[in-house]
Parts: sequence; C-alpha cells; structure tokens
Amino acid sequence: MLDIQGRNSADSIKKTLAPYIGKTVKIKCNLGRNKYETFEATIKKIYNFLFLVEINGKQKSVKSFSYADVISKTIKISE
Repeated sequence: MLDIQGRNSADSIKKTLAPYIGKTVKIKCNLGRNKYETFEATIKKIYNFLFLVEINGKQKSVKSFSYADVISKTIKISE
C-alpha cells in the first residue's frame, strides 16, 4: 500500500508518487452516496497541481486527479 493517505501537502504526495510513474496502481474513487469505482491504472505524468493516469482495460482512457482528491480522501491509491 502506498503511504499517501497520511500526507497532507501536495509536495509530499508528489514525492511519494514519483517512483510509481509508469507503474500500475489500483485507484478507488468515491462517487458519493456509497458508490465507488475501482480500476487499475498506470501513472503517466505528475504536474504541479494534478497527476494523469491511463486506465488499463479494453478502452484506454486518461483521467486526471488533483492532490486535493488524495488529501480529502476522494480517491485512494494502492499498489
């Protein structure tokens, strides 16, 4: 499990995610009202305010998440 959940700043989250660029991780998104979406994705790029992931599956698509999503626990990232 990535030790991201205890982080409370964008810089510390960026440093934690940096070694995982190009590697597959599991992302669990909270969609609200007890609805969750779980998928495997590859971390593509890390920017100052967000990071991009490419979803693995039949249709390759790219999603972006902000570091605030991680801090507010809207998404959870694990290996």
